[in-house]
Amino acid sequence: MDQKKLLNSIPVLEIRPGLIRPIENIAYHTGRVTEGSLFVCMRGYKTDGHLYLPQAAEKGAVAAVVEKFREDVDVPQYKVADSRKALAALADFFYGHPSQKLDVTGVTATNGKTTTTYMINAIFEAHGLNTGLIGTVIVKTGSRIQAADLTTPESLDLHQFFDRMVKEKVSHAVMEVSSSGLELKRVGSVDFNTVVVNNISREHIDLHGSFEQYYNAKASLVREAKEGQWAVFNMDCPRTAPLVHETKAGVFTYGLKNTSADCLVRDLDLSTGRASFNVELKRKDSFEFLAGYPEIFPVELSVLGLHSVYNAMAAVMVSLLKGIPVETISRALYAFRGVERRFELIFEDNFKVIDDHFANSGNIHVTLETLQMMEYRKLHLVYAIRGSRGETVNRENAEALAFWVPRLGLDRVIATTSSSHVGEKDFVTAGERKVYEQVMREAGIKTEIYDQLPDAIARGLSETESGDVLLLAGCQGMDYGASICLEQIRRSRPDLPKSKIFAALKNRVAGVGDPAAGFRIVEPE
Repeated sequence: MDQKKLLNSIPVLEIRPGLIRPIENIAYHTGRVTEGSLFVCMRGYKTDGHLYLPQAAEKGAVAAVVEKFREDVDVPQYKVADSRKALAALADFFYGHPSQKLDVTGVTATNGKTTTTYMINAIFEAHGLNTGLIGTVIVKTGSRIQAADLTTPESLDLHQFFDRMVKEKVSHAVMEVSSSGLELKRVGSVDFNTVVVNNISREHIDLHGSFEQYYNAKASLVREAKEGQWAVFNMDCPRTAPLVHETKAGVFTYGLKNTSADCLVRDLDLSTGRASFNVELKRKDSFEFLAGYPEIFPVELSVLGLHSVYNAMAAVMVSLLKGIPVETISRALYAFRGVERRFELIFEDNFKVIDDHFANSGNIHVTLETLQMMEYRKLHLVYAIRGSRGETVNRENAEALAFWVPRLGLDRVIATTSSSHVGEKDFVTAGERKVYEQVMREAGIKTEIYDQLPDAIARGLSETESGDVLLLAGCQGMDYGASICLEQIRRSRPDLPKSKIFAALKNRVAGVGDPAAGFRIVEPE
């Protein structure tokens, strides 16, 4: 591509001239620089791309986008106010504005982004649409599927994914939009048709510096939405509901408790853990696109949890906006079997084992509220303390646990630092362990802490009897929990076929064979 033409697509403050040569590709990491690259120097949380401009030039970069000039590098340099914003605009232009050729839905939430995007994708596929999906677990660009590196890819990669979708004749794309993705401009220049804010609670405080900064990052998705787009809101979330007044997009709302919402959950039954309910289009006459829909229609879920109801409602709202029949919506949601580690039922025989990633206090509250609504003999909880995420998050998580322990009839909490199954970036610090113990002690709750994840799970299983529920709860530290638990069940239950015991691991990504952790997954037969 002509260098001047490409660089004219962004606002440039100043140019340090040099030999003008065609641009063959764009790179933001020296490992991706090839002959003819435009290298974009970005500042990140941990490093500064300007430090690597000499290496990029040595590898063949013929121009650079910078926020400050490097006088020792002899390539044309284009100074911009924000190189992250520039990268997004450059990528969008380089690939021919691919998101404008797709119907793109972006979902943000503290909890439930992954499941909501999967539900929306499932409904779209059931309607016969060729879909794309971008998120924490996978990137699907039509027929091509690959493991995801980031919840929200860097903007250059994101626009390349959209370009692949266009070439694969994808019509509808759904993506998770993380707070860091928004703050770091990774979704810059994406032409969203629909944006969804499912919930906002305290999370990533140490990453963003404060809850206010985290909230503003999340809120920017709808604050920056334009006329002609749609914004879908959960009115039951006290931090999400006020945003309906802060967007230029059309507003479409849902709720279970807040009766001011456009669409309501009615007749909710969660006695088995799997929800059944009716969707009431309360303000049907206010929206032209709802003209052909019934005022009330049923939804039954195969996945567990109260949070799944909210995720499903977000998916229903998006599907109604796209004109998908209620029969297709209901059928697809019933057929949906969930996403790994999102209140996932991994074993069901004479007792149940549920696996949940328990990321933050909001996630903990909604998960344990679901368990309060379920019917079972006794609950057992194995909790992985969240490593290297700071004392603030761990204090809030412990306080949420402490709130529910007496309400769920638990006599104690089995906890683990998972030191046997986490790397350096997820290791539980002494301060994080101490704050957990302090909260439990102040709440008068007994707790047992095991360093080895298998030991903690074995302890929980040893007390689980017929009719009980065992909850494996925690983020990275519990990723291997399902594999370990099911292997322990296999050893104790030789009467059960391996195919039944390990069915939940068939398509799993988390906790799959990590030699460094000293654990090998047992494959289903």
